[in-house]
Amino acid sequence: MLVRGFKTKCENISIEIRKKLGLEKFDPLSPEALVEYLGVYLLEPTGIEYLSEQSRQQLLHKDKNSWSAVTISYLGVDIIAYNPTHSPWRHSSDIMHELSHIILGHKPSQIVFLTPDSQIALREYNQDLEEEAIWLSGCLLLPREALLSIKRSGLSNSKACHKYSVSSDLLTFRMNKTGVNYQISAAR
Repeated sequence: MLVRGFKTKCENISIEIRKKLGLEKFDPLSPEALVEYLGVYLLEPTGIEYLSEQSRQQLLHKDKNSWSAVTISYLGVDIIAYNPTHSPWRHSSDIMHELSHIILGHKPSQIVFLTPDSQIALREYNQDLEEEAIWLSGCLLLPREALLSIKRSGLSNSKACHKYSVSSDLLTFRMNKTGVNYQISAAR
């Protein structure tokens, strides 16, 4: 459960990052621009030099329920490994989610157990931290100011999704959860 004031904090973080990058409050923010700004490295499994072909194929599995992204911190460097087989909208969401963990100072999860054949990894999971990263990543991709701009300009959902590189599910979720849909309809 998010603590009181956390959602406002996330909107402020989103605005501050845009300001530092020379963007307006409602401008799209690409995960790649934020990766560069934060000094984080992006890594696809295809870029891992000594990975066996079997492991590479497992990591490049195209199933929509397969892994998405993970943050690895090594010697003070943050690396986000992501599954390049997913849609561009999912990449945006997955990478921004991992960046949100970094921005919020969350410690990466620890691998707790590997089976002898290295097929199953169990990790610790903190629901509160995941909820925080979900909310911040939504604010980074679609801040409230962008949602208001989309509604006021009459931009279609499909064009808004393309402009902000997000899924229609995320756009709808943010419009509803931020109250923008209600605010715009009440103003009419």
